Amino acid sequence: MIAYLNGVLTYKSPSLVYVEVNGVGYEVQISLNTWGRLEALETVKLLIHQLFREDGQTLYGFFDASEKSMFQQLISISGVGAATARMMLSAMRPEEVAEAILRNDSRALERVKGIGRKTAERIVLELKDKVQKPVGGMPSQAASPMDAAFHDSLQALVALGIPRATAEAAVRKVLASMPGERNLETIIKQSLLHI
Repeated sequence: MIAYLNGVLTYKSPSLVYVEVNGVGYEVQISLNTWGRLEALETVKLLIHQLFREDGQTLYGFFDASEKSMFQQLISISGVGAATARMMLSAMRPEEVAEAILRNDSRALERVKGIGRKTAERIVLELKDKVQKPVGGMPSQAASPMDAAFHDSLQALVALGIPRATAEAAVRKVLASMPGERNLETIIKQSLLHI
């Protein structure tokens, strides 16, 4: 099994990268969360989850251990495949998924494309005792990550190709300066001015 790859990024996209290690190029599937953290890098060390199937094998790469751990926990749930787990980790950071599970907030998980009510409830039920509380808890700001306006605005900016960390900082700044604002168009437009 491949535990990690440490090499040069020869190709980068929001969904996959090529990592060259000693002259061999590996195609690695990634989430938008990982993309946001490696987009500006030339070299990278990615933690790997190797998935074997009848028709081949797929490598999934993660920038940090918390994302890899969450991915592995998600795919352990019946009905949650690797593509769905990657979609969840593209829509939410690992600590946001953990917080939703710990708070029995299946609705937060349902906002992710491809996650229905039953699947979200199954994830919460089966992972509630396995997920660890995020260190330091969730940020206590007026716009928490579970806030729909925050979440939807962030996703829209990421979909526009803005790195997740940059988009998150911009949305937080806008919501802090405009408390109570929940109009997505306004939040997105103002956030773009802060980038």
